Amino acid sequence: MNLKELLPYFQLAPVPTRNASPEDLTAFFAAHLLICAKTSVRNYAIAIAETATPSLRATLTKQLVKMIQLHSKVFYFMLERGLYPSYNLEQLLANDAKNAQMAIQM
Repeated sequence: MNLKELLPYFQLAPVPTRNASPEDLTAFFAAHLLICAKTSVRNYAIAIAETATPSLRATLTKQLVKMIQLHSKVFYFMLERGLYPSYNLEQLLANDAKNAQMAIQM
């Protein structure tokens, strides 16, 4: 429901074109993986701050570092392929609108 309410605003943003077929879901799934990695980094940091057991803290810290590395790999994968133009607001908004439409249709 929230996506449906926001979609009219995406139409007001400039929309550049991208040379990808509608069947290409690489950007959609890569973005989902990036969001999951970012959320995991946040959750690991919270868990590390909350644990009182040194060995568990060390284990969670190792896992946090691996999750940061995964986030970095996914980010650069997307950036190099033009799937996450992090420095181009117009294109970011266009991609968000496209992904919102896909989510609604699923």
